[in-house]
Amino acid sequence: MNKTYKLTLTAMMIAIGTISSNLVVIPVGFTKVFPIQHFLNVVSAVLLGPYYAVAQAFCTSVLRNLMGTGSIFAFPGSMAGAFLAAILFLKTRKIYMAFAGEVIGTGIIGAILCYPIASLLLGQKATLFGFIPLFIFSSFAGALLGFIILIVFLRKKVLLKTGSFDNRVNQ
Repeated sequence: MNKTYKLTLTAMMIAIGTISSNLVVIPVGFTKVFPIQHFLNVVSAVLLGPYYAVAQAFCTSVLRNLMGTGSIFAFPGSMAGAFLAAILFLKTRKIYMAFAGEVIGTGIIGAILCYPIASLLLGQKATLFGFIPLFIFSSFAGALLGFIILIVFLRKKVLLKTGSFDNRVNQ
């Protein structure tokens, strides 16, 4: 897949994430749960690879923060999840590993990375175990949606026809 195609697909995912953040944000405490980001992370991890997946997560988080629909916690959570999902998919070529990478990357690693931000930089009293359930719930819901859509597209051979999906993918 050429770079222009990957950049265009990444830009479209950033646009989808930015626009939908006005519609599907769930404020919980001082975080804003956004399952669509996790859906996009799984899709971009499978279709584009780690560099584009992390870039998509970063740009979407920047735009969401500029628009006021995101929080500072969007950065470590979404980027760690996108990276781990892409790396696990790259190594195994299994879509369920991208799903697991997103949930573990965002739900556990991203939550751990958010704890110092809340405690030190924002001066808020935060507990580590307060972040983990919220992040796992949000990432599980969004990653499951991405997993289901990718499986359906694979079975219907939609992605194989466009040239954006590799024939070496296993379910």
